[in-house]
Amino acid sequence: MTTPPVLLRPITDNEYPRWMERAAASFAAGVGPSRGLTPDEALALAYEKTERLLPEGPATDQQLIWIAVADDEPVGSLWISTKSNVPFIYGIEVDHPHRGKGYGRAIMLAGEEECRRLGHTQLDLNVFGDNTTAIALYDSLGYTVISQQMRKAL
Repeated sequence: MTTPPVLLRPITDNEYPRWMERAAASFAAGVGPSRGLTPDEALALAYEKTERLLPEGPATDQQLIWIAVADDEPVGSLWISTKSNVPFIYGIEVDHPHRGKGYGRAIMLAGEEECRRLGHTQLDLNVFGDNTTAIALYDSLGYTVISQQMRKAL
């Protein structure tokens, strides 16, 4: 599969509320099962953490939120924090109708290029252990495990 071209453009104030809902729901879907939370507890935690990281919404300093566009159509989004020495990907999402077409790879590569342009030489992210699709993508892009948390059900 070839990687389709995407353009990352800053999110608009009008797009932000809908993006925030999707970002919180996506994080809740991963964090809930991993922490044994109910869906409502996971969603509350996701909103709390996201609002703490983005107190000024898309205008929050050192937080980069982009909409990924292909052929003038939004296909996904990417959120990278540059608060620490190594930027951190808080969220990448490909919109449902566009999944399985290479946009995840394209968005990641565009984000890496943006970080290089800003002078960074590394990029970090976290992925839940059961997200095999994302893990395969990150492996194929050259990301390596630097920390691993494990759990056993008793």
